[in-house]
Amino acid sequence: MSEVNATTEGQTGIGSFFDRPRVQRVVFPIGEGIPFGFESVYSPQLGIGGAYGTWGQAYDNEALRHFVEQRLGEPLKSEEILKLAELGFVSRHHIPLLSGPEHLALEIEVGARLLREAAHTCGWEPSEVQGVLIGMSGPIADNYVSEISRQAGIPDAALKVSVHKACDGSMGALHLALDPSMAGAGQTNIAEALRDKKVLVGGIEGLSRLLSESRDKNALQLFGNGAGVVGIVPGETMRFLTGKSAEVYDEEGLLEVRMFYPHARVRAPGIPLVEVTQVGPDAIRVAGLMHEPEDGTSVVMAGLMGMVKLFVRSGVTVVSEVVRDYQTLMSKLGTPDKPFAVAIVHHANYKINLLKEKHLQKLGIRFPMPWLLSEFGNVSAASNIIAFLRKLPSLRPGDHVLFDGFGAGTYYDVLAVALGT
Repeated sequence: MSEVNATTEGQTGIGSFFDRPRVQRVVFPIGEGIPFGFESVYSPQLGIGGAYGTWGQAYDNEALRHFVEQRLGEPLKSEEILKLAELGFVSRHHIPLLSGPEHLALEIEVGARLLREAAHTCGWEPSEVQGVLIGMSGPIADNYVSEISRQAGIPDAALKVSVHKACDGSMGALHLALDPSMAGAGQTNIAEALRDKKVLVGGIEGLSRLLSESRDKNALQLFGNGAGVVGIVPGETMRFLTGKSAEVYDEEGLLEVRMFYPHARVRAPGIPLVEVTQVGPDAIRVAGLMHEPEDGTSVVMAGLMGMVKLFVRSGVTVVSEVVRDYQTLMSKLGTPDKPFAVAIVHHANYKINLLKEKHLQKLGIRFPMPWLLSEFGNVSAASNIIAFLRKLPSLRPGDHVLFDGFGAGTYYDVLAVALGT
């Protein structure tokens, strides 16, 4: 396989996402006005496209410190200030404190706009879309996906799936859209229902809203708003090859996240951590159990080393299992040396991905896994989709891509796909 390259791409001169030349900007008339910017990407060779973006004021790393101090009402000590550039982040976007109705209106506007733009980028009318699968760490409303779909002009009969597996949400959604084996007994087989249909898959993360309920100084510096939606035709423009979904409960509470969605909150032998609920004729909720903060806040982190411990060990195991299955499949198909064109890895932070790369290399696993996001901070479930859209112009029909999602809980979705018809 080709050499691993987790180094950053295109870092020179990076500032606010809004400064990029192809970004379209609007201001939503909510509060004192919330700026929203998005960029559309389409590959005519692959028939795949989408849109990604962010909202709120842009903060570089120096300005972010003052923003966090204002939110906390106290200064950060020198040892509490993260070296964010070394973690791969140079800016991110945050919103001011808003009322509940204002937050709801804002995130519905953001979600509906991205769904419309992603559909139009693919050459589709929203009325043609037959499936919408969105990953979200803390949804603003239980019916959020249905609401943004309706506002975007997507038919009520389209299948709507909300996936709440923290940072793994969008990859959990993509896995459900492509892999028929993901369906449990008595559950709707989402992949079979959406095969050969026009489907939007994404992650929409209003993390600035979630962080307004957190006092965690690391979380306030790491996370920001971001969203990405990609349009695919499962089985045609993107085909599932192999994959694995795994869950390893975060016993120690290394990354505690409050569940803003319905869940029985029961943990016992034989009971899955992920609940799948049919919440309407054409709506499904996939919800993962989280280790929640005892103080009722939204996010509590055990520190950066806690995140490394949480994600790297199990993450490397899941990736290596999928890579072995992929190599076995390629041998059966007579292409044993077929490499991955790229691995799209969740951008938790650059050092986590570098350590993951190092451990994979020790197992003899090498493939490109570039760092592609710097203007967003950690945007949870949105990061894989944004990274894929940024890499999309360089991909070609027949390329194979490894998607690596992981998040709090702890949940992992790793899958290999083939692009193009």
